[in-house]
Amino acid sequence: MKKKNDVMNETKRTSDEAPLKEVIDRWLKAYRLDGKMKEMDIIKAWPDMMGTAVAHRTRELTIKNQTLYLKMDSAVMREELSHGRQVIIERINQKAGFQIITDVWFG
Repeated sequence: MKKKNDVMNETKRTSDEAPLKEVIDRWLKAYRLDGKMKEMDIIKAWPDMMGTAVAHRTRELTIKNQTLYLKMDSAVMREELSHGRQVIIERINQKAGFQIITDVWFG
């Protein structure tokens, strides 16, 4: 029969166990999916980063080879955003925590 202390000792972590977040992070890096997950986070956060007016005019948003591709339904909005290209790059990279994009293309 097990004593209460024996049961508690079995539930304690050993030094070779890692928190679930660490295991998932290592798995994502091993399969090179961490960048893709961050890209999805950035796309999801687009309205928060750029505001609802820009988000409503954005028809397509993709990231490929460190380039953000934007399709806008407003020529005026596209023109305004093209002048603020560097601001967009800085906001996205700041949100990602590393340099995820280096350029922005408008379509």
